[in-house]
Amino acid sequence: MLRLSRILSVVALAGATLAVPVSAQAGVGVWSRDELLRRDAALSTNVGADHSSRETLADYGNHRFRLLFRDADGVPEQHNKIIDVVIVQSGEGTLLVGGSMVNPRGNADTGEYLGTGIEGGERHPLGPGTIVHVPAGLPHSFLVPAGGHITYVLVKFPAP
Repeated sequence: MLRLSRILSVVALAGATLAVPVSAQAGVGVWSRDELLRRDAALSTNVGADHSSRETLADYGNHRFRLLFRDADGVPEQHNKIIDVVIVQSGEGTLLVGGSMVNPRGNADTGEYLGTGIEGGERHPLGPGTIVHVPAGLPHSFLVPAGGHITYVLVKFPAP
């Protein structure tokens, strides 16, 4: 019986150690749907001249989480050293990806380019719950229907 008591004590102690709240663990980020909806509403009231509003949810050094609100088409962009992962939260739009960047301007050292359009490419409809992976080096742009909006979480990772 004494041995069973010791085993139970060790198990209880291990259980207490495993029960550390998620928020107390370094590097863990958790954003509930309700929190993202509140942040979405706040971003929609602070839209800039580029028809977007954004905030960084977390920056972990080699990757970061951002929340973006757009109420019009985004400027075409290309990141040669960055992978984008997008999780649509609200609204709708279209992802234009691939093809060729029109009038690219940027920096070859950083591999970051903006353009005035994309020739060719593929169009993919976007709505809440859609997840998108944009590999490094592909031109892409988010298109928003007139009078509409799209809000998405953007996770940026360095390309291998």
